[in-house]
Amino acid sequence: MIKKILIGLGVVGMLLISGCGKEKVSEINVTYVKSPLNIPSILEKNMDMFEKEFKKDNISVKFHELTTGPEQTQALAAGELDFLHALGGTSAIIAASNGVDLKITNVYSRSPKGFMLLTKSGIKSPEELRGKKVAGPKGTILHQLLLAYLGKGDLKVEDIEFINMGLPEAMAALQGGSVDAALLAGPVALKAMKNGATVVTNGEGLVEGLVVTAVSGKFLKENPELVKRFLKVNDDAVKFIDTNFDEAIKITAEDTGLTEKEVLELYPLYDFNSEIKESDIKDLVNTQEFLLENGLQEKKIDIVDILIK
Repeated sequence: MIKKILIGLGVVGMLLISGCGKEKVSEINVTYVKSPLNIPSILEKNMDMFEKEFKKDNISVKFHELTTGPEQTQALAAGELDFLHALGGTSAIIAASNGVDLKITNVYSRSPKGFMLLTKSGIKSPEELRGKKVAGPKGTILHQLLLAYLGKGDLKVEDIEFINMGLPEAMAALQGGSVDAALLAGPVALKAMKNGATVVTNGEGLVEGLVVTAVSGKFLKENPELVKRFLKVNDDAVKFIDTNFDEAIKITAEDTGLTEKEVLELYPLYDFNSEIKESDIKDLVNTQEFLLENGLQEKKIDIVDILIK
């Protein structure tokens, strides 16, 4: 009799545990990357768009200013982030190939002309980069741009002195004359040009400049509806740019420290349509081949497997 009671209590306990389901989400952690010119993120943060969407469920949204691909993907792998909101396509592929459980939810932006190689040394061709010092962030769209441009002159990265550094540091190095060229984008590129730098090349014809939003695979599996709502907020932010353009430009200028005129100079370089198009998938496939060929990625993956279907 006692045995039957214990068994019964065990069954009830199991039912209670299963009935509770997964732990309720109380906080969503997302990256805040406003450079090069990520207007949707700037609007979402400054207008409390995510907070307004999720506060009805007592869910807070916490922003983290992690801007480099490796920082973002490492934090996602560690369970510290749920969404990487503005992650370079190159970084997403490299992370996934290294076993990071992430899924690309949508395109954040496309900006081939927004990624640039600049100089103050009068460099005008790939051949003129031979032996020169070039600064920029490794394993990024900008790095891919550099390698593609060198390839036009039958050069490889070994033919230059590449120095791995972030955008502000690369701009400072260029302005200070310690490097011959720098890989820059957005406001820092604009500032460098206003200080006398010239564009050697941008990404047009070399890279698509594809930036994506990615989510933790675990978070997606456990909270598919929250992911849908997150993406809806992003789409609402993109629509706000179209319907309230002047206000969107004003908010962006205030947040970035740019003038409204400078924001208007940069804005035409960006396409924030979030739909994943066939051309985007093709670009990700081509990007992976590029990464493999240049030793930036070791293990090949199926690109379709990391896209939300």
